[in-house]
Amino acid sequence: MWTAKASGLGLFLVTTLGCALPVLAQEAKPAAPAPAAAPATPAPAAAPAPSGQPATGGTAWSAEVSSGNQGITLDEAQMKVVKAVSDYFNGVSTLKGNFVQTTSDQKKMKGKFSLLRPGKFRFDYSLPSKQIIISDGQQLAIQDLDLRNEDRIQLDQTPFRLLLRKDVDLARDAKIMEVQEAEDLMVVALQDKSPDTPGRIKVYLSTKPAVELKEWVTTDAQGIETRVELADVKTGEKLDPAAFKIQGVSNNPLATPN
Repeated sequence: MWTAKASGLGLFLVTTLGCALPVLAQEAKPAAPAPAAAPATPAPAAAPAPSGQPATGGTAWSAEVSSGNQGITLDEAQMKVVKAVSDYFNGVSTLKGNFVQTTSDQKKMKGKFSLLRPGKFRFDYSLPSKQIIISDGQQLAIQDLDLRNEDRIQLDQTPFRLLLRKDVDLARDAKIMEVQEAEDLMVVALQDKSPDTPGRIKVYLSTKPAVELKEWVTTDAQGIETRVELADVKTGEKLDPAAFKIQGVSNNPLATPN
């Protein structure tokens, strides 16, 4: 399992797989009637909280992502927003730029990213971090060149597959959890329909002067959020496919020597 030093984005990708989607507890049976001699009828017993979740709080994460939650019912305006987001990703061939990542404990990391559809992307974290997250379209590797370790998972086991596949159709493939539209912003929160891919991703796209991906927030199965904000984004530039080839940590010249 990935170490505690892993980047927030990498940690999200691992923890979405490292623990199963919380299972809803069975409904509580109705409380038995109070004995006649009791001074008052006891209140019905509250249903137990889902596995792994505190019994306190309002709309908690595990309740939101339970297998019974099928997302919201979209009206016509919301369907247009979801289609516009799908059309944007379908129209993207390459992206590159800078990013700033903020974890739930407000720690910030920055670096450079590049994306080559379908399925390939790379995040190189700036020093002092020596971390790389790279997808070759099939596998996704989370590498720490300082600790010289690596985790690999299938891209299809992460929510990112919904946005990076060859044919993006969010209305078809995702459970839409939230849709917002402002004068110059579109926001869509989505979750994979597969119970084997827990977690949620919320994407923010500006609409002026043109539609552009600005940031996203991932939430893992424990409710831990990681925000990634993009800057200086360039689209359509030619990228070297070799940059998305996963090489072992031991073969990377930037890795810390043993």
